[in-house]
Amino acid sequence: MDRPKSWLLAGVEDFRRAPVVSLSYGIFWVGLSLAVTAGAVTMGFWHVLLPLIAGFMFIGPLVAVGTYGVSQAIERGQTPHLGHALGCWRPHAGQLAMMGLMMMIFFLAWIRLATLLFALFFGMNVPNVDTIYLALFTTLQGLTMLAVGTAIGGVLAFGAFTISVVAIPTLMDRDLTFMEGIEASIRSVAHNFRPMLLWAAILTGCVVAGVLTFYIGLALVLPVLGYASWHAYEDLVRFDEPAKS
Repeated sequence: MDRPKSWLLAGVEDFRRAPVVSLSYGIFWVGLSLAVTAGAVTMGFWHVLLPLIAGFMFIGPLVAVGTYGVSQAIERGQTPHLGHALGCWRPHAGQLAMMGLMMMIFFLAWIRLATLLFALFFGMNVPNVDTIYLALFTTLQGLTMLAVGTAIGGVLAFGAFTISVVAIPTLMDRDLTFMEGIEASIRSVAHNFRPMLLWAAILTGCVVAGVLTFYIGLALVLPVLGYASWHAYEDLVRFDEPAKS
């Protein structure tokens, strides 16, 4: 149970060793998050903004891909640069794309379920921007919908976590298929359930904290969690044969 703390501290250390690259990578995703939010607001899609933000938990493992390249560079004794973050996926593009498709299925399933829940509790008439969040957080109807949505989203999110927590780092490190990566990830969670449940809670809590700062905190949170996830993979997965170059 003490290992998640060690992974997090290792992530902080990698951030300290590559602060410019880390912040640049984090700021890129902050800017993209702000752009998506601004687009939703501009087009009047206030009612899907909360599900979109919550849906970040499904695509977060893919967001972290660049940080794995930086951690690999640090371990090799190289000086990390943005090329390590932006180009590390190319040798494994095909299998990573398949994992991306898997995560997108979870994301789309969540958005669809969130839309159905909204329609179930509020009908087809979308409240205006002045009342929608007031209705969500101050009425029994809204609070019930949030509770049900959180429960359903939590189950989906943990499913996505289970198949991806070490799958994507594995694919970055080895010439394996995405199904072999998923198998490694499921085994890691099954054999270390309590520590991995704690790790999932830490990841969720840190991302929520970053979002609550109007995404600004994600510039720090995302790189640290990405580096920590790489060290979690190295701690959890063992291979009988040496890695292929």
